[in-house]
Amino acid sequence: MLRMCTRPLAAVILLFQVLFVAQTQAQFGPGTQWTKDGYGYMDADSGEIVQLDARDNSKRTVLVSKALLTPQGQQAPIDVRRFAFSDDGSKVLIHTNTKKVWRYDTRGDYWVADLKANTLKQLGKGRPESSLMFAKFSPDGSRVAYVSEHNIYVEDLASSAIKPLTSDGTVSLINGTFDWVYEEELDCRDGFRWSPNGQSIAYWQLDAAKTKNYLMLNTTDQLYPFTVPVEYPVVGEDPSRCRVGVVPAQGGATTWMNVPGDAVQNYIPRMEWAANSTELIIQQLNRRQNESKLLLCTASTGAVKPIYTEIDKAWIDAKAEAIGWDWIDGGKSFIWLSEKDGWRHIYTVGRNGQQKLLTKGNYDVISMQLVDEKNGLIYFTASPENATQTYLYKVALKGGKAERVTPQDLAGSNSYDISPNGKLALHNFSNSATYPVSDVVSLPAHKRLSGGEVSARAKSVKVPKVEFFQVKTVDGVTLDGWMVKPSNFDPSKKYPIVFYVYGEPASQTVTDRFGTGFNRLYTGSMADDGYIYASLENRGAPAPRGREFRKAIYHNIGKLNIRDQAMGAKEVMKNAFVDTSRVAVWGWSGGGSSTLSLLMQYPQIYKTGISIAAVDNQLNYDNIYQERYMGLLPEDKHYFVENSPLNYAKNLRGNLLLVHGTGDDNVHYNNAEQMINELVKHNKTFQLMAYPNRSHSISEGEGTSRHLAATYTKFLKENCPPGAR
Repeated sequence: MLRMCTRPLAAVILLFQVLFVAQTQAQFGPGTQWTKDGYGYMDADSGEIVQLDARDNSKRTVLVSKALLTPQGQQAPIDVRRFAFSDDGSKVLIHTNTKKVWRYDTRGDYWVADLKANTLKQLGKGRPESSLMFAKFSPDGSRVAYVSEHNIYVEDLASSAIKPLTSDGTVSLINGTFDWVYEEELDCRDGFRWSPNGQSIAYWQLDAAKTKNYLMLNTTDQLYPFTVPVEYPVVGEDPSRCRVGVVPAQGGATTWMNVPGDAVQNYIPRMEWAANSTELIIQQLNRRQNESKLLLCTASTGAVKPIYTEIDKAWIDAKAEAIGWDWIDGGKSFIWLSEKDGWRHIYTVGRNGQQKLLTKGNYDVISMQLVDEKNGLIYFTASPENATQTYLYKVALKGGKAERVTPQDLAGSNSYDISPNGKLALHNFSNSATYPVSDVVSLPAHKRLSGGEVSARAKSVKVPKVEFFQVKTVDGVTLDGWMVKPSNFDPSKKYPIVFYVYGEPASQTVTDRFGTGFNRLYTGSMADDGYIYASLENRGAPAPRGREFRKAIYHNIGKLNIRDQAMGAKEVMKNAFVDTSRVAVWGWSGGGSSTLSLLMQYPQIYKTGISIAAVDNQLNYDNIYQERYMGLLPEDKHYFVENSPLNYAKNLRGNLLLVHGTGDDNVHYNNAEQMINELVKHNKTFQLMAYPNRSHSISEGEGTSRHLAATYTKFLKENCPPGAR
């Protein structure tokens, strides 16, 4: 996915990371392992696994001691990266010695600590080190299933017998997990599910044999260069063939689900057991990603019954956070999110396909938080009045008017991890002027029970003074924006302005949360040096402003979003204190692409641009992401070509710094090379900073982050000089 880089570089942001993000995510992050009563949660702390009372963190109970976590013959406990308890709480599955698979460290070793027997045993004996993925207890806790080298295994905990459930896995035939593009663009990683009765396992199989490898060239790690292959289907190339099967947990033949349609020209982004042990529910998405079908599948025969179809003129979001599958009413229906009425709303869908709208009104549900069937409530986040903020709401499970739960005085961004009983929530709050605060609140009253303190050290961080605003462009489009003015601002003087841009459907830049207004790449203080720093949110951004705002960008990445940014900038530049001769723009990834397009399509506005890790040619990027928003080849090829930055290279007039890592497996270095060739062809001078063997984050290697920040700052100061005039 074309994500902007979120890796902080300036010292102030590094401090923010240490003080706030690590602390709050470790304790209150998504995926909290709550106790069954909903009043406590488990955490890995100082070599132990402990249980904490959410209402009073001083109440701490050691569940798994350092002694138990220390393997026989070793002096120190294993490092607990992740852990999961069996359903009866008697065993703990521990993930350690992890290694990255592209973005996340999903490979590793697994151990089981038996709390009753007081034993610690490693799983997967005989398998390669750090090769196990997604290990899960069976429902009765007697076995563990996992993936290793693209095959699925079940291990009996009493006998340590390991049973392979698949044996055909290879580098390109993938069982129980996914290829690069499914992981990157559909958030698919864990590719198997135990049945509720523990008798079988449902899993994905992807055949990537026909997917071509993009060969990255590593010229730094040894004397002779070598290639690093990445299975990477670009625009127009077919996806991997995908199917779902069910295999007995004791071994045997797989029953494949008879999903209709071409297994190559359709995606299966979601699959779960349908609240029983006899049926699966599958979401199928066509290649164009504008038709979504929900299918009930009989596990024993593979028979398939379509129950719900949705079609959109643009695309349908199929990410995990955009859908539900919380089953209610004894498994007769489930919760689903849809934009079909123009706003993202919550529906119930029955096994017979019957639908009911639960949330009504001109607002978007941002994300589902909890279905509290016992109390007849659904909790979700939304922000009907301000698309830069986030609040908790509740609505009756039978539908009706939604009520805001977050208190009015917490204006900004609020996130929640709600306990299973719906009585407590781990709550995080911040805004652009307020340090992140974590506390425990009761629901639905939202009464603080514990937490809420900010350390003195945290308060020492200097926070930019962010001003939020809206502009209406000449096209009649209202855009949200923010601005940080120079220190000792004098409205009678003129200052240079630097726009921070992303511009694509994967992320927002205009949000009222802590960190907004910081420039992660600037060495020093932009405000003290006399810069105006600003950002605008164009149509196409995933802001809660309705389907039309988000999907107007269809077929138009590189055109509509660029015009919105440029016309918004013109409105901002009507302020007398903006020096229109000193206007810069920068961005990373999709923001790098937008930077190039702005600099080349609107050279009369933008004089300087810093483009990092950009897609210069949309035909180079992966099929799932780019086809979702731009269409299919050959019929839609002109949209890709005409709207790519490469098409406008001949128009460059301003100052350009092009930055890219040669080891970028996401946005490949050939993007930069094609842009270099086009600029050379048209005799356009520019500056280039290539980072050898660095990935999309340009973070690897000693001194890299510091050097990138220094390069960015030097170029900006030389080409868009700071200070008032």
